[in-house]
Amino acid sequence: MRFLPSGRILRVTPGTNLLEAARAAGLPIAQACSGEGLCGRCAVLVVRGADGIAPEREPERQAKRRNRVAPELRLACQVVPSTDVEVTASYWGRGRDEGHPDRSFAGRTRG
Repeated sequence: MRFLPSGRILRVTPGTNLLEAARAAGLPIAQACSGEGLCGRCAVLVVRGADGIAPEREPERQAKRRNRVAPELRLACQVVPSTDVEVTASYWGRGRDEGHPDRSFAGRTRG
């Protein structure tokens, strides 16, 4: 798993979701529902490797709609990759210290 823009790479055990992986990589990741796929705050953009993750299921689609999450984003707590992926999140910033908001990110979720 590779996290952008930091370039951090993390090897994870099978069954690890993107939320757990981001935390293990030391990256800040928002969530308010204990990773149950309800709040939509852990939305990330899968930049590469989307073919190695299962398609969205209806509960994820509903949570994204309810929380006004952009359709191209996935909820990190619901995504368990089976192959290498590259992901990014709006608040990981581009060319800034990680954790600082990047308000220009097109797929931003409401906070």
